[in-house]
Formats: sequence, structure tokens, C-alpha cells
Amino acid sequence: MIKQFLSLEWKQFKRASYFQKGLVIKIFLILGALYFGGIALFMGVGMFFIAKKAIPEIDPIVTINNFLIYWFLFELLIRYFLQQLPVLNVKPLMTIPIKRDTVIHYLLGKTTLSFFNFLSLFLFLPFSIVLLVKGYPVINVLCWFLSIIFLTLSINFLNFLVNKSNTVFYIAAPLLLGLVALEFYGIYAASEPIGIAFNTLYNQPYLAIIPLALLVLLYKLNFKYVKKGFYLDDAVSKKVKVVEATDLSWFDRFGSIAPFLKNDIKLIWRNARPKQTMMMSFMFLFYGLIFYTQDMYREMPAILAFASMFITGGFLMTFGQLVPSWDSEYYKMLMSQNIPYRQYLESKWYLMVVAVAISFVLSTPYIYFGWDIFGMIAAGALFNIGLNSFLTLFGGALNRMPVELNTKAKAFSNTNGFNPTQMLIALPKFLLPMGLFYIPYKLVNFETGILVLALSGVVGIVFKNFFLRKIENVYQDGKYKTIAAFSEKK
Repeated sequence: MIKQFLSLEWKQFKRASYFQKGLVIKIFLILGALYFGGIALFMGVGMFFIAKKAIPEIDPIVTINNFLIYWFLFELLIRYFLQQLPVLNVKPLMTIPIKRDTVIHYLLGKTTLSFFNFLSLFLFLPFSIVLLVKGYPVINVLCWFLSIIFLTLSINFLNFLVNKSNTVFYIAAPLLLGLVALEFYGIYAASEPIGIAFNTLYNQPYLAIIPLALLVLLYKLNFKYVKKGFYLDDAVSKKVKVVEATDLSWFDRFGSIAPFLKNDIKLIWRNARPKQTMMMSFMFLFYGLIFYTQDMYREMPAILAFASMFITGGFLMTFGQLVPSWDSEYYKMLMSQNIPYRQYLESKWYLMVVAVAISFVLSTPYIYFGWDIFGMIAAGALFNIGLNSFLTLFGGALNRMPVELNTKAKAFSNTNGFNPTQMLIALPKFLLPMGLFYIPYKLVNFETGILVLALSGVVGIVFKNFFLRKIENVYQDGKYKTIAAFSEKK
């Protein structure tokens, strides 16, 4: 039966209209997986020696156990945002004599083939081999390694359960940031008591039955959850939702573009994919902490300019790059109305501008790192408003992949939307701010670089009508190709 399922999926993939493009993407994904898997292998081998050098007075296995909680919390967050859960078209299978249990077991079994599960294997298997070479007890190491794998698979099935809920994000993200902050500032070493539990798993091999029991429990919960909705009536029936009305009358002050702005706000508020995009854009605010806290980047100002642009450009780059795909479900109806394309594009521009302004206000705490850094963030915000917004809208004209509003984006999903031209359009978003800052900085000084970067945004704002008119022409030229692409059944 498993062989038949695999045969059906291969035929579905091979006969799809995007087979050749999807095949190329999958080859690139395999190469990417091999690359990151190789890095994990080297990290796994080196973990023992890194831990021993960093804290020589503590046994490396104890050090690793003390920090394992951060690995699992990080893995949970990454899975929530990036893991693409397997999909199986079960409707045709419901009408033929195949046991439901068989189909559900196959579907759940596919989740174990995720790259995220193999990542833990690539990381902890070499580390366990190093432990054995160094003379650590075989039974202890083997049971500890199995416990890690059981916990990894448990997180896999936990993610399956909560994948359609934001609860995991609201719990895990603040928990992870809070634990890291407490540990970093020496307020409370949360890793120590949690590390005791993992050290106990190593010292008492028979306790490996606890992670195994957790894995079995989560598997059964998943099985029960899937089986509960595994009926033809549930598969074909439409869900009815109660829509809450929201007073957006204050948007009327924007004149003719107000209806579009209201539509976008409702779209973000009511649908899973736009909500996810908004949350991810909020995470961009913390991007500067990666660079501003490291002395090495102080000597690389072009990289700081790149980071400064990212801090206020999260929403612009995540939401803006999918214009007009956000409206793909009703784009044909939208284009049949007597609506000027200019108003449609201008409303998207204003939405991105407001998002950049809000991000800039929220970035105020970066003053802690100095006024020069905050000035760079302000210049990056002006660049995002004046130039990056128009580059993003122009790139959207080349994006003709529909977006399912109530389906969250996962890593490597919608691979048939791969567009090399879009990738080329994205390069100026990253290289232009670095060049605009670095050249004046090198020729004159730091302040001149910030000034030129800021003035580039001001120039873009002054020539707003010119840029929008040119972008409108691009959208108009590809209007019917976009409608046809959004209407195609993938």
C-alpha cells in the first residue's frame, strides 16, 4: 500500500503543469539541504571540542545538555514558520476500499521525512560518535542520542498539531527571548535547572523511555485529530465564519484610495497568511541586534547600512513583494471594475509607507547604540519610503503566483513561483543602500554617507508621481497575463 501511495504522488508531481520548473527548484533545494546538512555534520563533530574549550572546567556533555533547551525552542519556532507539512489529496481515497487508518499512518509518516528532523540527526550523531571515541559509556551515549531523536520527532508532531494556531508563537517566542535575555545579563541561568533534566537522561539511560512515551502520545493525538476530520462530508463541506465588522471610517481622509486601504487592513486582520507576514515583519525590528552588538561589524559600515534598511523595511519587503498576489482570489473581479490602476498602486504604496514609519518609531530604543546608528536607521527608513517601496512595487508586477490567504507560508512552498527575474529585481534592494552609503563614506566621512542615503529617499518621494506612472504602465502591460495566471488551477 505504501508503494501505491508513493506511485500516486510521483504521478501527481510528474504530470503537473509546473513539473519542469518544480524539478529544477527541487534540485536546488536538495543542494541546499546537502549544504546545511554538511554544516551540521561539521558542527556536530566540533561541538565537543568547542564546549571543552569554552568551559574547560565542565564536562562537554554537561555543557551541551545545559543549552539543549535553547536548541529545541529555536527548532520549534523555525518549524512553525518554515516547515512545510505534507499534503495528501484524500478525497479520491475516501471513495475506494482503503482503510482510513492506513492513509493517516502514511500521512503522519511523511512528516518524519522532514529536513528539520534530519538536521538534528546530522548534528547530534557526529557528537555522539565523538563521545564514544573519547571513551564515554556506550549505553549512556546511545540512550541519550535516542532521547534527542525522540524529542525531535515529538516537536515535529507538536508542530503538526499547533500549525494552524498562533498560540505556539505567542508562547515560544517570548519564552525564548526571555530565557536568552536572563542568561545573557546574568539575572537567572535558566539553562541550569533544565540542563539537570537532560543530564539525568544521560546519567540514567532507562529514562529514555520518557521521551519515547511523549513521542507515542503526540503521535496518537495527531492520529486522533486527523481521523476526527477524515470524512467525506467534512472534506467537501464549506466552513462558515462569522465576520466581525470593524469601523475603518477614519481611512476616508485618504480620499479615492481609502477603499483600497480598508480592503488591505481587513485582508490582514481576517486571514492567516497576511497575519503571519505582519508578525514576521515585526521580527525584522530585532535584526539590528545581530550587527550592532558585534564589534567586528563596527568596522564594516556598509553592512550596518544594510542592517539599518532591514530594521524598518520588514513589512515592505514581506508584504510588498506579494503585490498584487494578495488580491489574486478576486483579482479578476477587481480588474473588471472602473478603477484606475494608479489608485490601486498608490494605496499599496501608502500602506508600506505607514508600516515603515511605525517601524521607525518602534526602532527608537536603538538610540542606546549611539546617535550615529540611529541616524543610519533614519536614513534607511527614508530610503525604504523613497526608493525601496517603488522597487518593491515594480518587482510585484513580475509576480504572478496566486496566494492562498488562509494558508500559512512555509519553507520551500509555492516553489512553482520561482522567478529568476524577480531575484534580479531584488538585488538593488540590498546592494543600492550599501552603495549609496559606502561610496560617500569612503570619499568623505560617515555623516556624508548617512546624508546621501537619506537624500536618495527624499528624491524618490519628490518624484513619486513619476515612479508610480512608470510602474503603472508596467502593470497595465501585464494586466491580462496576471489575470490568466491567477485564474490557472495549480
